[in-house]
Amino acid sequence: MHIMTNNVQVILASSSPYRRELLERLHVPFTCVSPDVDETPCPNETPRDLALRLSKLKAFAIAKMYPGQIIIGSDQVLCLDGKSLGKPHTYEKAKEQLMTMSGKSVVFHSGICIVAPDGSYELDEVQTTLFIRNLSEESIDTYLKLEEPFDCAGSAKIEKLGISLIREYQSTDPTAIIGLPLIRVSEMLAKVGVSPLSTILK
Repeated sequence: MHIMTNNVQVILASSSPYRRELLERLHVPFTCVSPDVDETPCPNETPRDLALRLSKLKAFAIAKMYPGQIIIGSDQVLCLDGKSLGKPHTYEKAKEQLMTMSGKSVVFHSGICIVAPDGSYELDEVQTTLFIRNLSEESIDTYLKLEEPFDCAGSAKIEKLGISLIREYQSTDPTAIIGLPLIRVSEMLAKVGVSPLSTILK
């Protein structure tokens, strides 16, 4: 086990407000540093492999800048019919994504990589399956105008009105779908000497 000392900080390798808000739930002091990485999928790369690779890439990009610290890297990739769906960025693309997802099941692959102070790391992934309702064009337009989920993979902002898009979801971690699987993160942090409950009690 790698024990955290007073000189070691926890750094979240992300600029995502969703991941920041999730990690704050653990009451572990941390800072955020945005990694500059190329998120282009490799040829024939599966959505799961892409999520794992980008999580590791983000974590080590920050680990090189801040050696000897605990780095948390994460990435989420949506899989529909075996293909990756990214962030839409525009209204038109978001509408296209949701119309394609209507009535189908999709899988979110939430990757997580934690780099220890000595440079060792642990890499894992949590899957969440969403069963999307049959969506009318009108309901999609209403949702997009109200939520503007253009920075969310697959346009699915589940923590808000996006919950109304689904009829069921299956996962081992309810926070994975939002962007950071906290159950797995807590387990991985404990291995590097960071226990959320111990931090709270000190």
